[in-house]
Amino acid sequence: MHRNKSRIPTCVFSLPPLAIALMSLPGFAQDESAASESTNTSPVVVTATRIEQRSFDVPAAINSLDLQRIQETARAEVNISEQLNQVPGTAVQSRESYAQEQQISVRGFGARSQFGTRGIKLLADGIPASTPDGQGSPGLFDLQSAQRIEVLRGPFSALYGNHSGGVVQVFTEDGPKDPTVTLQGMFGSYGTWKGGVKFGADSGAVNGIGSYSHFSTEGYRDHSAADKDQFNAKLRMNVTPDTRVTFLVNYLNQPDNQDPLGLTEEQVEDDPTQSIAESELYNTRRNLDNIQAGAVLETNITAQDVMRLMAYAGNRDNDGFLAIAPGIQDNIRQSGGVAVLDRSFSGVGLRWSHIAERLNFSVGADYDSTSENRTGHLNFTGMVASPTELGTKGALKRDEKNSVKSYGIYAQGELQATEKLSASAGIRYTKVKFNSQDNFICTTTLVTAPGATPGTCSGSTSTIGSVVGGVVQENPDDSGSVDYSAFTPVAGLLYRLTPTANLYANIGRSFETPTFIELAYQVAPDASGPNLGLDPSRSTHYELGAKLALGSDTRMEISLFHIDTKDEIVVLSNRNGRQSFQNADGTERTGVELALDSRLGAGFSTLLAFTYLDAKFKQSFSTCVSTPCIPNTGIGTATVDKNNKIPGVAPYNAYAELAWAHAPVGFSTALEFRAQGKVYVNDINSETADAFYTFSLRAGLEQRPGRWRLSEFVRIDNLLDENYVSGIAVNDANGRFYYPAAGRNFLAGVSASYAF
Repeated sequence: MHRNKSRIPTCVFSLPPLAIALMSLPGFAQDESAASESTNTSPVVVTATRIEQRSFDVPAAINSLDLQRIQETARAEVNISEQLNQVPGTAVQSRESYAQEQQISVRGFGARSQFGTRGIKLLADGIPASTPDGQGSPGLFDLQSAQRIEVLRGPFSALYGNHSGGVVQVFTEDGPKDPTVTLQGMFGSYGTWKGGVKFGADSGAVNGIGSYSHFSTEGYRDHSAADKDQFNAKLRMNVTPDTRVTFLVNYLNQPDNQDPLGLTEEQVEDDPTQSIAESELYNTRRNLDNIQAGAVLETNITAQDVMRLMAYAGNRDNDGFLAIAPGIQDNIRQSGGVAVLDRSFSGVGLRWSHIAERLNFSVGADYDSTSENRTGHLNFTGMVASPTELGTKGALKRDEKNSVKSYGIYAQGELQATEKLSASAGIRYTKVKFNSQDNFICTTTLVTAPGATPGTCSGSTSTIGSVVGGVVQENPDDSGSVDYSAFTPVAGLLYRLTPTANLYANIGRSFETPTFIELAYQVAPDASGPNLGLDPSRSTHYELGAKLALGSDTRMEISLFHIDTKDEIVVLSNRNGRQSFQNADGTERTGVELALDSRLGAGFSTLLAFTYLDAKFKQSFSTCVSTPCIPNTGIGTATVDKNNKIPGVAPYNAYAELAWAHAPVGFSTALEFRAQGKVYVNDINSETADAFYTFSLRAGLEQRPGRWRLSEFVRIDNLLDENYVSGIAVNDANGRFYYPAAGRNFLAGVSASYAF
């Protein structure tokens, strides 16, 4: 980590010269038969067009990771970061804490997220894993039963509604033809272990699979122990030859997952395994319990028309224990050091798809809603002057009921205009409605806060109506509502330059509303009520791309993009559990993505995913850098200069591997490489997390005696024991920006499957 303001210049690319150069590469086949052989290996995807198509023929940047790469490459199958760093344009920050879900960033969107993923649409078997306001939970993805992961980037992702960056969708595998049970066990560094069981079967009209796993770790850092129980099941029934119903159930439980919190630069250099003293003092942690179920009905109306109806519902309970000092919580308007959430959610979606020789289109509508009871409590019992039992839920400080509803209608289609040219277009209208009802009011005329005594408000020693530091001690009605809506159109062309080369171009618009977390607090430190003046961000995306088949065993994809965003939502202040946000006038992102997948022969294969991204602010603005911070006054603020880099976004990310398999003995091994450029941690670009590179090594064996399938693996991550930062907290006012990655660590596992 260091303090500087070096910059990487924006690159300008031209597609035709690039395509000509690629066509000159050895093995670039021009022959029809070679094209047929190679492009047939292109995976089938559905996220981009909502109709099954080979990714080679889709006019968008979309990558698919298959079952073999997800489940059979010697990984723990616990975190989405194990997979998504293999996809260009996509980065996953891991804070080495299961109390904070992993943060997915696509083309630089989502990097500001304080909890989990935002700005990216998450789906599991077509059912949202994101709330209508845009907050996503990648921890819901069950990788142990995943068939494939699709990542859609660029303009066409706007047809999924409220987000800016892209769509990540995980599909559950089908049950095998023969009834099969699989047992799995693994163990590794830092007291890590996992056990799992999976059972699947097919009986003609009914196909099903169920998966359960328990994961436990003591954690790389102090105070980072975690447990995770996960269950995922899918049951498909063929009601008639033309009608199918699929039932889906997902359960996630993470009890008392400890949070070591971020470190300062000096603390990282002194001991990256430490937790801050406050995390131990207040026992910072999270309890999470999430269950959801859904059903999908698909029926073939005609040979060319398919109707799809989807419905889901669920509940999420979350308790978060924060490290906030009792004196700070004594503020009558402060919401406490324990955040408690009880959320119910549901939704429906209806889609009609028409599939013909020259024209494909889909028309649909969806509705999603959440309703949550959110409370805040002191993180201690007793009085502020002499607190006891730190890290326990105490007096009430916040009580509100929030709801978000999202309505969307969309249409998209593809026309085969000529043998070589196809045109795609779509448009979506999305409306998102927020409402917050405050049930915790303490004023001289009205007191509704439960537990309040005459003259005082629950959890505060200040007398209602008194003046402390020039501020009247009241907690007024913070209720409020706001609506956001937008049309998001997209259009694209795909040109078949040769049988083995497709070129495409896209343009589209997206919009992203604030989440309830981002609306929660006004920019002024003592202002009351939600930040209803926060505007949604609106982006215009431009993309050029090429998809190439180099011989019969190599696929290559390259995409160039530029994104202009107005009113980007950025972190204004992040301190003491109170985060406030504001709009920056404009940002831009320019980049290139490259994916290469090749089978080299003699058992060797390679994979490469590379991203270059220049993400910067187009206009200067003011942000908080210390406490107290009063915007527009110069008190506690600093100027973010024009052309400063957007924090949390690396200028480059790279993943590469060289693998070798010897089929006769069932042996496989691979050397993995990952690199990332330096990342600025705040808007003023005063500090960075250094660039890094790491190596991992994996090896495995497989045996198939009779109806058994046995496998063993071992992997070593961070092979060279590099010290680097794998996650950051953007604009943290305490300077605790950094979450160190684990040192050299190993994982070993075995699995046994039996087909009856």
